[in-house]
Amino acid sequence: MKISLLGYGKMGKAIERFALEKDHEIVLKIDGKNIHQLTSANLRDCDVAIDFSLPSTAWDNISLCIDAGIPVISGTTGWTERMPEMTKYVKEKNGTFLYASNFSIGVNIFFEINHLLAELMNPHPQYEISMEEIHHIHKLDSPSGTGITLAQQIISALERKSKWEESETSGKDIIGIHSKREGMTPGTHSVSYVSPIDTIDIIHTAHSRDGFAKGALLAAEWIIGKVGIFTMKDVLFRTK
Repeated sequence: MKISLLGYGKMGKAIERFALEKDHEIVLKIDGKNIHQLTSANLRDCDVAIDFSLPSTAWDNISLCIDAGIPVISGTTGWTERMPEMTKYVKEKNGTFLYASNFSIGVNIFFEINHLLAELMNPHPQYEISMEEIHHIHKLDSPSGTGITLAQQIISALERKSKWEESETSGKDIIGIHSKREGMTPGTHSVSYVSPIDTIDIIHTAHSRDGFAKGALLAAEWIIGKVGIFTMKDVLFRTK
């Protein structure tokens, strides 16, 4: 498989390492120094593009891939307020696009547990919910895309919550997300349900970026030959 890496920072380099171990070929590595090489002609030399760039460049990167007819995987966060627009664009172009706020297999299993737990909590209003996330000090967005995904899942399943905000505490219909930036922590996310008599916590802790990189590569391998808009749920749990 021939891969274009759009964004060649720590994540891009980790993906490259695992890709080469599996005998894939990296045909294009784009960062701020060689952005001029990101052209439709160069993209057409690859089978799939993987975007871990910046919120300011993600839209242009993804749309260029779609225009070139190249499947694109994106893990760039901080731009997804434009996701409905991108979804419409991909459909109009009959393109292939997969977005995930987190590609870790463990995190995506955690997402499934999170949604189920929120559904189970509907009849139990005595439990107040809170969320906390911890990331490294270089993390650009706050809360993280993973934290937002967790909150959106809960809102979709828990009738008494309708929105989230970055806060240490939750309110009547609000889920508070307490975002911390410390050291070089790859990422820890916790969701807590607290009642006067007990607490239920679910926690995911990443030990390195390797899980994110391996998951992104798995998604790239999976998406070859497909058309449409996908998520990691399709990659991990879709049976057909």
